[in-house]
Amino acid sequence: MINSILETMLQPTLAWAPGAMELVIVLVIVMVLFGNRLPGTMRSLGQSLVQFKKGMRENDDDTSNDKLP
Repeated sequence: MINSILETMLQPTLAWAPGAMELVIVLVIVMVLFGNRLPGTMRSLGQSLVQFKKGMRENDDDTSNDKLP
């Protein structure tokens, strides 16, 4: 009983989910529109991620040194 209710509630939301072909079309459009800016954006995103990880590592080192023996 509960399973059938959940299935009927989820079916309309899953019906509007984009398929593989729609996602490919959107990806192609994004690449055409933003292709020349994409490498710089990805580079800065990677540098930000490296800096974030470095900051997290430094924070872990600082907290481990502050512990009482």
